[in-house]
Amino acid sequence: MKAWIMLLLALSLPVAAVAEETKEGAAPKVNYITLSPPFVGNYGLDGSQKLKVYKADVALRVTGDEATQLVKANEPLIRNQLVALFAQQTTEAMNNVEAKEKLRQEALKQTQQIMSDETGKPVVEDLLFNNLIIQ
Repeated sequence: MKAWIMLLLALSLPVAAVAEETKEGAAPKVNYITLSPPFVGNYGLDGSQKLKVYKADVALRVTGDEATQLVKANEPLIRNQLVALFAQQTTEAMNNVEAKEKLRQEALKQTQQIMSDETGKPVVEDLLFNNLIIQ
């Protein structure tokens, strides 16, 4: 009976060690930060056309709790930059898929620039439009 107990203990130690190593060596957690409330505003104003309105639900992908805290601390700057970017868009830039992707890439680039200026590193890995409605 003692031999079985000793054998079970001997076999369980490596499993416990592997489980502990997995915990310590685990990859940092990916977080999605939804910028709330959604962005709502006018775009494409040139005086000759009717009012155009957009609503954008934006999420930022970061890795790790530190990056999450840095983004949340700088959210007002990020929101300000994105509002200005959306307001500059033309009707063509908001109406076709390729242009929306270019807008997403530009929004990501500007967000990363803000984070680099404020924290010394880009922090934000991706920017996603959860919803982009134009009218």
